[in-house]
Amino acid sequence: MKHILVALDMSGADERVVQHALPIAKAFGAHLSLLHVAAPEPDFVGFEVGPQYVRDHRADALRSEHRHIQALAAMTQAQGVETLGRLVQGPTVETLLAEAAELPADLIVVGSHGHGTFYKAFVGSVSDELLRSGRFPILVVPVADDQA
Repeated sequence: MKHILVALDMSGADERVVQHALPIAKAFGAHLSLLHVAAPEPDFVGFEVGPQYVRDHRADALRSEHRHIQALAAMTQAQGVETLGRLVQGPTVETLLAEAAELPADLIVVGSHGHGTFYKAFVGSVSDELLRSGRFPILVVPVADDQA
């Protein structure tokens, strides 16, 4: 095992998910890639020429997410694991799978908030979709919503 992809969702559970990936990376001498897939730019008409405050707010959010990822990467580096933190935009599951294939990842570590059937029917679950893809081994870290 050489590469572990850790999917971050900015929920507050990211550190817990990373903490589950760390001992595996240490045991195998694997590299960690911390990845957050941010939502793509809105498709609605006028976003690029729309109000500046909308673009500024989006840019501030992306900068904040990037700082969070880099802080987690620095934490894992300090524990002796080579780590790269990245933020990319796109459809979540498709982008995670594409990034995992590009590494190539030997394992994907992802958190699961344990939402019920009603939530999954309308919103979906990244961990469920990754598992259904069947393309990579997946470690799902359960994260209760009150811990996120």
